[in-house]
Amino acid sequence: MAETPSNMLPLGTKAPDFTLPDTLSDKNVSLSDLSSEIGLVIMFICNHCPFVIHVQDEISKIAKEYGAKGIVFAAISANDVVNYPQDGPDIMKQVAHKNNYSFPYLYDESQAVAKAYNAACTPDFFVFDSHSELYYRGQLDGSRPGNNIPVTGESLREALDLVIAGQLAPANQLPSIGCSIKWK
Repeated sequence: MAETPSNMLPLGTKAPDFTLPDTLSDKNVSLSDLSSEIGLVIMFICNHCPFVIHVQDEISKIAKEYGAKGIVFAAISANDVVNYPQDGPDIMKQVAHKNNYSFPYLYDESQAVAKAYNAACTPDFFVFDSHSELYYRGQLDGSRPGNNIPVTGESLREALDLVIAGQLAPANQLPSIGCSIKWK
């Protein structure tokens, strides 16, 4: 299991626009559909990555908890489905239902959105503030498969608590670690 870190897009970067199909609703979802007066979390995930599987429950939990506080969530899968068919849209829908995702699970077939966000791995987390400027990017927490650190979501939770409070972004932002995005 190769470990790939986040690229750490510069803070303050405007959220790149997109329109992608949502595998849950079978409708297209645009960045503008995900607007929030508080914040937006864009997550690059996939179905097969052990790093994502390790944190799926916590992702669902955080999305429900912070969604109730006005944070909007969306997940994007950009993996090459020719070589990784388990990451295709039909299975994305099954995974989303199984894990009670309360957010759109978008399919980036062209991989253009992943490239625009400079996403590198799954999972990769991006938090944008009310001005659609990058506020946080990096890890969910320090837990990884097999390292015996509990999955708590503490890094992402800290960022979300601060953005809700209108505070400065966390000073110490650590890259996420996961499987590389499977580029075509």
